[in-house]
Amino acid sequence: MTEMVGEIVTLVIMAVALGMDAFSVGLGMGMYQLRLREVFKIGLTIGLFHVWMPLVGMIAGKFLSDKFGAFATFIGGLLLIVLGVQMVWSSLKKGDEKVITPVGFGLLLFALSVSLDSFSVGLTLGIYGAKTVMVILCFGIVATVQTWAGLLIGQKVQGWIGAYSEALGGAILLGFGLKLLAPFW
Repeated sequence: MTEMVGEIVTLVIMAVALGMDAFSVGLGMGMYQLRLREVFKIGLTIGLFHVWMPLVGMIAGKFLSDKFGAFATFIGGLLLIVLGVQMVWSSLKKGDEKVITPVGFGLLLFALSVSLDSFSVGLTLGIYGAKTVMVILCFGIVATVQTWAGLLIGQKVQGWIGAYSEALGGAILLGFGLKLLAPFW
């Protein structure tokens, strides 16, 4: 029972870290003064992408784990480190933000862009042998809620919070990557 609680806590922390980019971009999108119906739709779309992207990654990760064992775990740890560093780095760059309108194709592009990192983490979790249903539920629910929060808070505050939240998310993923690589040192 304690092991399951620990796994759920770890997955929720990872889900929060992955959802930071959706939250931070949601802060910026929230400046558009979206209607509640649009906020609801955007959050659900992001949540669905945060379900199927890690699912595809986990399937690929389980295949790699079966074929390559410890080497696949090492690669998974490296992926998390690279992803974490990339998130921290992109949060430090100024003036590089892209404006995507969160409707139609723009919404799909927005959802894909903020959930690509979920694929990489799903790949790592598949290698590690995490429970698929718990992963996709945690990632989907947390991403949906964080997106909604970002969009709603974005309507109330300035965009400076976004960079800090993405940096925090990157640091968390970096930490998990280092933890996975620890046995190789």
